[in-house]
Amino acid sequence: MALEPVAYQPYRDPDDFIREVTDRIWVDRDVDHIVDNYEPDSVVHVALGTITGRDEVITGSTMRMAASALQPGSMPGQAADVVWEARGGDAFLSSHLVFRAEDQLHAGRLCHVELHSVANCLYRRGRMVEEWIARDGLARALQTGQDPDELARGLVFRGYSGSWVERAPADPLAEGDSGPRPDDYRAECQVVLELVEEVWNKRNFARLKDLMVRDVFLHSSGGRTYIRPKGYQDETLRPLLAFPSGRFEVRDLQTNYAIRYAGLRISVLWKFVAPYDGQPLYGPTTNQPVDLLGVSQFLVQEGKIVRERRIYDEVALRAQINAARGDGAEPSDVTPNIYFF
Repeated sequence: MALEPVAYQPYRDPDDFIREVTDRIWVDRDVDHIVDNYEPDSVVHVALGTITGRDEVITGSTMRMAASALQPGSMPGQAADVVWEARGGDAFLSSHLVFRAEDQLHAGRLCHVELHSVANCLYRRGRMVEEWIARDGLARALQTGQDPDELARGLVFRGYSGSWVERAPADPLAEGDSGPRPDDYRAECQVVLELVEEVWNKRNFARLKDLMVRDVFLHSSGGRTYIRPKGYQDETLRPLLAFPSGRFEVRDLQTNYAIRYAGLRISVLWKFVAPYDGQPLYGPTTNQPVDLLGVSQFLVQEGKIVRERRIYDEVALRAQINAARGDGAEPSDVTPNIYFF
């Protein structure tokens, strides 16, 4: 699927486009460029719900920059990976992994914080159409000494709309939430999709030895890293204690091969759907479903998974559970901008 220059002009390619546009907005602090970058009716899905229109993105970005400027060791984020794939001749879907390392002041104490986030962005003719953002709120809480439950009580879960509440794509190899995709690296994509279905959903952890290398790395929620299939099993099982019947829906995937990023990476946008009816790890159970947005970026070499970067927000998950239980924050008590968190 050949990509026309109109999809990423005036930059060299989509990788260059994503890195330079992000720096212009977040490093140069050109907030006004969001007006040129986002369609007026663009849709953004974050951990606390769906945003329709770019105005909330503009105000939320301004608030995030202002909050960062107040920190003594504020540093800009940096692209750790850009997994992009064409969506027709004039569009592309990117999965932009961002890393930040800085010193932040919390409760009179200087904390060194290292955070990963990922933005899956659908650009058409150089303009943002739809975006899915995953941030690791738990890592921020743990590294700054804040109580995740207390943080969650100050958040409001707005809920989702648009594509995120529609039926999951029947064949994500052919078409995801972002539209039809090229049939690139089919065998490697099937390895990743088999991992999701056989291991994540069917809990057949014996299949891991066929799908990943012995020395696999899993970088997961809370900024924690797990190694070898045993560590991978333990971290994948952990959420199921509270959500034993949970299932993962693959909403989208894209592939990209680049030596700069160690070869073939496959990004998967997923939704975890489950009733909160297991162990009460997040307060009293509700038996109500959660709707968790996450992104996993896989590095695949010689047909096997060697690394996964799994990002989702466990603090926002708590806020969603609080809302279902009826003891969450009132909108009048917190900032209404869900892009800010």
